[in-house]
Formats: sequence, C-alpha cells, structure tokens
Amino acid sequence: MTGPEILMSPFHAVSQLIIAGGPFVIWILVAGITMWTLIFERLWFHKARMPYMVSGMLAEWQARPEHQSWASHQIRKAMISRLNGAMAENMPVLKVLIPMCPLLGLVGTVHGMLEVFDSMSILGSADARTMASGVSKAMNCTMTGLAVSVTGMYPVFYFQSTIRKQTELLADRFSF
Repeated sequence: MTGPEILMSPFHAVSQLIIAGGPFVIWILVAGITMWTLIFERLWFHKARMPYMVSGMLAEWQARPEHQSWASHQIRKAMISRLNGAMAENMPVLKVLIPMCPLLGLVGTVHGMLEVFDSMSILGSADARTMASGVSKAMNCTMTGLAVSVTGMYPVFYFQSTIRKQTELLADRFSF
C-alpha cells in the first residue's frame, strides 16, 4: 500500500460500513462524531481553560477583605458552583449520545430484519442469500451503535469523576 492509500483506508472502511449497514449507520456515525467533538472540547477545557478560571476566581476570593460572614460563605458557594457548572457543561448531551447510539443500532437492526421479512414475503420462500444480506445489514447497525457507544463510556466516566474530585479540591482551596 502506498501512503495515500493508507491514509484513505479509514474513509474507505467507513464508506463500506455505511453501504453495508444502511442509513442508520450514518446517523450513528453523526452521533459518534458529535460525541467525540464534545469529548475533545471537554478535554481542552479541563486542560487549558479550567486552570485560568480557577486561578482567577481564587485571586478574586483572596482579594476579598473578609471570609467569615454569611455573605462571604454564599459568595464562596456561588464561585464553586460556577466552576462546577463550567466543568459539567455539555455533559448532559454526552450522557444522551452514549445510550442513543445502541438504540439507533437497534432501530437499524429492526429495519434490516423487516427488509428480510419483506423479501421473504415477495419471493414466497426463505432464500438464504436474501436473508443473509438483510441480517448482515441489521448486524452492521447493531455493531456500529455498540462500538460508538463503548468508545464514549470511558471519557464520560473520566469527566464525571474529575468533576467530582475537582469540586472537592476547589472547596478546599477556597479557604475561610
């Protein structure tokens, strides 16, 4: 294989998967691209933007003349809550996309099986070749949905645990 062929092989594989799996694979891949775009955005936020936000709010907290009053405690809670909200942004969308991919795969599976039954009713018999093509299409949808979903599970778990841990650490850093 030459260099351009190697570079194009993932695109060729995805196009073959779309051809083999039908229109639902396209929706699963769109959901997967959206999911991974959000994952990379969250990684960028946690690594690049979050430290600046934390240092800015800590400097604002340290600049306050007093830290013991009820109002100061409420301001501290609001600052920590604002940082927690910034860390958890887009997490609900990620939590929806992960279970949505296998469900789209299931819909594609049902669609493929309906095609099998439709071809069986048209032909009047169960032709193995026709059935195999429909079942293959159905299984490609299922496999794609599960594969995309599984790839997003670990990053979402990582972000959830990081948000929880960072929120606790922030509460410690905003001392009274």
